[in-house]
Amino acid sequence: MGPVIVVDFGAQYAQLIARRVREVQVYSEVVPHTATVDEIMAKKPAAIILSGGPASAYSPDAPGMDPELAKQGVPIFGICYGFQVLAQALGGTVEATGSREYGRTEVAVASDGGILHRELPARHQVWMSHGDSVTKAPPGAAVTASSERTPVAAYENPDERYAGVQYHPEVLHSPHGQEVLRRFLRDIAGIRPEWTTASIVDEQIGRIRTQIGDGRAICGLSGGVDSAVAAALVQRAIGDRLTCVFVDHGLLRAGERAQVERDFVAATGVNLVTVDARERFLDALAGVTDPEQKRKIIGREFIRVFEQAERDLKAKGDYRFLVQGTLYPDVVESGGGAGASNIKSHHNVGGLPEDLQFELVEPLRLLFKDEVRRVGLELGLPETIVHRQPFPGPGLGIRIIGEVTHDRLETLRAADAIAREELTSAGLDRDIWQCPVVLLADVRSVGVQGDGRTYGHPVVLRPVSSEDAMTADWTRLPYDVLERISTRITNEVSEVNRVVLDVTSKPPGTIEWE
Repeated sequence: MGPVIVVDFGAQYAQLIARRVREVQVYSEVVPHTATVDEIMAKKPAAIILSGGPASAYSPDAPGMDPELAKQGVPIFGICYGFQVLAQALGGTVEATGSREYGRTEVAVASDGGILHRELPARHQVWMSHGDSVTKAPPGAAVTASSERTPVAAYENPDERYAGVQYHPEVLHSPHGQEVLRRFLRDIAGIRPEWTTASIVDEQIGRIRTQIGDGRAICGLSGGVDSAVAAALVQRAIGDRLTCVFVDHGLLRAGERAQVERDFVAATGVNLVTVDARERFLDALAGVTDPEQKRKIIGREFIRVFEQAERDLKAKGDYRFLVQGTLYPDVVESGGGAGASNIKSHHNVGGLPEDLQFELVEPLRLLFKDEVRRVGLELGLPETIVHRQPFPGPGLGIRIIGEVTHDRLETLRAADAIAREELTSAGLDRDIWQCPVVLLADVRSVGVQGDGRTYGHPVVLRPVSSEDAMTADWTRLPYDVLERISTRITNEVSEVNRVVLDVTSKPPGTIEWE
């Protein structure tokens, strides 16, 4: 069975739709709205979902749906803007009625609710975000829900295997939305839930073996879950033809090198080479303050270290493949999706040198973080690795605002270790996505410590909650925990005399400061 294809009309939630489909154990991929009917059909889709989008469906230059797509015999589900373009393509009408709906809205289920809304509460909350409305459903389709301002809030035609909703079922603000999506996939599209964690592992191992053949691969271990799971998958596929290289670039948090050398090797039995490149990275970063330059330098040096490691390993065979733990959000945010802006570049995707001497192996490229964690547990990795907070490839280098120096790294390492210790002690590790600690190295603030005035650095606590890092909200940590972190840092880290809290969501802010 092929994937469920999400056609992205520029929606902020396109990736979330794919996640929700996967949560009911059905594989899903996102394609841009510019994909042709032939390109979509080449993927042998089990169903097609049309996402929301910012355009007006009746505008002459609005992205539309090729009516031929509806003639392919593939079940189609429209969401918000996709609901409107599907209606247009099938003979319905979309108009600017002057009645807009944004945010929480109550819908009323019509008659028996059809397949998608049957036995749901007669009136329930959904999340709306539209200015235009479907004023006439496609011929033959039953209207199954409406709101005060939208007479056609849902329609369906099970015989023709299409349906749609004006609201966003993929967001948590639509409490019955996931059930509606599941019913479309199961009861209208007839898709069986077969995409399990075990099937993901089997499929990726097969792909890895096909790509690498009888070759050899190097994997860079960062200490994080992504590279660890990627390495474990490749090791399961090709055994001792994988060598993991752990680069101590001096930008790690306290205790990370020991954890990789102890826990990961014990769990997998993988071949591990540790390279001490601390001085090399510090020399390359000397005098650099621009965050994009830092990322590019770190990415460049990281690859150069691998190239040297490859030369050192040549006596054991030809290492032509480089394994990386690239995730789906990495691909999207680095410009991998149509119309995506280059929010960040890092050594997982952006910033790779043009003369890269390796062929990339990215077994996690289509997975979200929660899926990666489940794969890690399936592979037998310990909880200490699988549920570790995400950590950026460039490490503490992008959590120092200003030049990266040895002393500044030691200061940040100490503050970060205290924050992590207190969060763990308070049992909050599973309640937050991650808590970057940022050193404002080019800023000094006045303080009073002991009997004298000080001019120390501020550090920023950035606790965030998220499902996949595409969006995030700041975590409301208990005041007593914040107090302990602040008191310990200012008492134990001599260069820091002020601790501040970042209470910005994503968007508008990113999780990392640089």
